Formats: sequence, C-alpha cells, structure tokens
Amino acid sequence: MKRLFVAVGVVAVGLLAWTPRSDAAPSLWQGSTSFTNVVASQPTTGGGYPVPAGSRVPLAGTCRPGPYNANHSESWLAVKPGTENLLGTSKIFFDKYSTFYMFHLGAMTMPGGTPSTTTQVQGYDCVSTGDNGMLNQAMPPSWTDNTDPNVAFDTRGRAYQVTLPFNAFWDATKLHPDGAIDLSYSDDMGQHWVKGNGGNDLEQSPNASAKQLGHVEDKQWIAVNAIPGNKYQDHVYAMWSVFNNNTTKIRIAVSRDRGQTFSKAVTMTAPSQTGPSNTFIYPSVDKAGDLYVAFASFPINPNRGPVTLYVAKSTDDGVSFSPFVAAATVGTLPTADLPNTTFRDGITESFAASPTHKGHLYLTYEDWDGTQMDVKFTQSTDGGLTWSKPAKVNDNKDDPGKPTDQFQPSIAAGPDGAVAVAFYDRRTACPSNESVLPQDVGRTNFCIDTTLQAYKDTGSGASLVGTNSRISKFTWDPMNPAQHVDGIGQMACASAIDPCTTRAFIGDYFGLAISKTAVYALFVSTHYPSGVTADEGGPVYYQQQVLSTVKRSDIATGY
Repeated sequence: MKRLFVAVGVVAVGLLAWTPRSDAAPSLWQGSTSFTNVVASQPTTGGGYPVPAGSRVPLAGTCRPGPYNANHSESWLAVKPGTENLLGTSKIFFDKYSTFYMFHLGAMTMPGGTPSTTTQVQGYDCVSTGDNGMLNQAMPPSWTDNTDPNVAFDTRGRAYQVTLPFNAFWDATKLHPDGAIDLSYSDDMGQHWVKGNGGNDLEQSPNASAKQLGHVEDKQWIAVNAIPGNKYQDHVYAMWSVFNNNTTKIRIAVSRDRGQTFSKAVTMTAPSQTGPSNTFIYPSVDKAGDLYVAFASFPINPNRGPVTLYVAKSTDDGVSFSPFVAAATVGTLPTADLPNTTFRDGITESFAASPTHKGHLYLTYEDWDGTQMDVKFTQSTDGGLTWSKPAKVNDNKDDPGKPTDQFQPSIAAGPDGAVAVAFYDRRTACPSNESVLPQDVGRTNFCIDTTLQAYKDTGSGASLVGTNSRISKFTWDPMNPAQHVDGIGQMACASAIDPCTTRAFIGDYFGLAISKTAVYALFVSTHYPSGVTADEGGPVYYQQQVLSTVKRSDIATGY
C-alpha cells in the first residue's frame, strides 16, 4: 500500500493561504469580500479498525494503530472567548477504509486562527485506552466509530463536546452494544481529551444489539453558558435524540460543575406536542443566560406534510421548557441524495442565540421547492414567541430552466451583534483542473463552493450587510475521491459499500464562528491533493477541512 504516514506536524499544503484580490470573486457572486483559505486538517495516527476483504464490517479484537490520513468530513468550530484561538472538530476516516464508514472524531487546534495539529479525540479507541503499550480490544471502550463533531467553550477556556461512539451496525455484523452518548472535555485547545461525567456514559443501553430498532441514540449537540457573571455561568448542556421505531424524542442532561458530573437525562419533547419524530437538535444560550433549543420535527410518513422547525426556551437551567413554538415549515428532498450527484443531503437547519441581545434568536434552513434548494432565514426578537417571515438568503440569479442548489446552511452569532450565515453553493459550473474529474468538467449544479452572507443586529433585529460573497478559493468536485488504494474505493460512504453508488458522505453540516475581529468558516473541499498515492497513479483527492477567514472590517465598516 502506497501511503504517507505523518503523525505530527503540518503538511505542506496546510501552510498555504490565499487572499483574493478585490476583483477575484466570480461574477456569479455580487459581493467580493477579501478572505483567506488554509487547509486545517492534518494527517495524524491513532486506533482504528481495518475491514477484512470481502466484508463491509470489521471484526472484534482487530483494532490497531494506523493512519488517519484520508477523508476529513463534516465539522464544527468554536472560538475561545476573548481570543482568536480556534478549535475545530471533524470526522476523520481511518486508513483506506472510508468507503466502509470507518471514522473517529478529530480535533484541529488553531492558535491565533492558524492550524497547527489534528488529534484523534482520545478515550474511544484501542490505543488511547490501552495500558503500558498494550491495545485495549474491549468493545467498549474500543469502538469502531465515534461521531458527530460539535464543540463549545466555557468562560475559562475549557472545550466540551458530546460524543456518539458506536459499533458498525450494517451488513451481517454481530458487534454490540450499538452506541452510547458521552461527553469529553479538553483544557489544552483539543490536544488532549478527558471523558466527563466521571467517565460514565450520559446514556447507553447496556444490552443493546447492533440490529436493534429501538433506543438508538444519535444527533447529539452541546451548548455552554459562556455569559460572564450569569448565575448559570459555565453550565454545560448536552442534548441528543433517541430513535424508537417511528418516534424520536429529545433528551437533555446538564452539568453544573464543568463536566465532572451530569444530571440524569430527561426527555424534553413529547409527540403530542411536536409530532412523532424530533431530531437535528441545536441548543444555544442568549445574553441573559436563557437556554434555547431548536429542532426539526418530521412526520412518520414523509409524504404527509412538511417538516416543522420548533424552538423552546428554558429560564431555569434546562430543568423545564416553555411551550414549543413553530418557527418555520420546510420542504425536504424526497430522496436521500442531492440531485445530479450521489452524496446525501445533511441536517435541515442551524440555530444561534445572540450573545449581545436578550431574546434575539436566528434560524437558517434549507428549503426544497420541488425543483431546487434555497437557504432561508428567520429570526425572533421576543425570545422565540414570534418569528419573522422567512427570507431567502442566497441571491444567485440562475439561467432560465437551469436552477442551482444552495444547501446545508450554518449560522453563527458573535460579539457586538454580528450574525452570519454560510452555506454550500452550486451556482458555478465545475472548473477544469486536476482535482475535478474529467467527466465533471463544465457540469452545472454539481460542483461546490462556500458562500457567506453577513447580518448585523443593533438591537431591533438582524439586517442584511452587503450581498452574498464567495469564501472558497476553489470550486470542488463532490464525486472525489474517485481513486482507489489497494483496490478499495476511497469515497466516504454512509452506505458502507464499495463502490459507493448512493449516500456518499461530504458531511451533514460544517462549522461557522464569529470572534471580535473575524468570521471563520470550516468546510470541506476535495481540491487539495493528499500525500496518499492512488492505484491509478497520482494523489488521492480526499475531503479536507478548509478554514476560511474573513475580517469583519473587510465585510463592512462597523460590522
């Protein structure tokens, strides 16, 4: 196998940043805000599972050290309060087994906004839980996978994330238990992680099977009260969904001692109030220290009504919640994959509460109209009681009969009323370069960029600042990596098959954060060649995480 092993340090491509000239943005974008791009994800090593030839799942007892130098899909991003120090988290795929969905969580440390290292999040694999150099093959704590990236800081610089370790549950697997909900925290910007709650799961079914249909945990998220002087300062809110056949309920557990212990998890939703299936949870804390939760409620039959986005509020530290208010209804894709390609669509919405104005809330979501996907924005200035009429965020002007999709929006609210929405964008045709597959060159509504729209809330609600601006230097091909290593396809594949003909995976969401001086986005791109040599010759074009930095002063005066 031709593969470059890099345990520490920075890959050369990750040192390259690019600042566009003021006239460099394509004409398809009305804005031309300056930005820089740098590859944030770096190769690392850690524990993971190989998949035997002829199988789609690993075998128990086979975890081993190996490279995480493949796809880096899906991400989140947080700014350490009062600094420009960034911490990103993402899925990192193990060795050559991306197509079999073998991944763990990685943390990208970026002091001063400059990527330095990527580290496997410890505590969930055979290497980091081993003793005296011996591998720990017990399952758990040696899980086949660990997901979904999320991260938030408290006021003292501790970073937290809620994790979902699980064992491969597809094909003819006999692995168990199926999964758990845990919390990990880091006091050194993501280089080392400790399991919170005394090392105990926040929730787990001890006799679960990978084949079970009930009590499956997923879609977990984190929020931290980082409001200095608030009575709930540094309290940590962990939330997740539990899927039981046709119903899905949202659970919450709260830590009031910076992650050392958590309250017993309780259910905050009931089907009679919000519908049968509630997921895609986003908790957030506003200026007053009130906790808000946004989530999507799905009908049992996707053909019987739209998805509804609800928001609820807690003023008592997550003990109880207000009635659930419907903020918007959403059109969703009738299939898993976005048109023209094989990658699956992601999470419907993104939500943020204002750290500047009490009760100001911002919600963005993707909306399918039967022909194309648009990004919408709605807001509340009264603590979620009422919501503005949704407005379209993307300002592309497509050719007649040739619609393009804008999708997977992320939203962030930062200091001094700054708000931003970023989203994946297919408004421009695929370019011709080595990272775009020859058959995809010139295709429309196919290749992907990242677009930013700024808003400013001076106290009466968020208002548009300028127009859409492109913040990705390179348009990238989502059908990469199409290369092979040792005969195995390298596409990240949620279907865990080779070849990956459906539900390819570029991530369900990506990171966005705002500091005092900049807007930061952390998103996928397959433009940058890896150090891994493909069977076909040349590099594998894996998904990498790219950090885009936009100075607030370059967006607008006073932004």
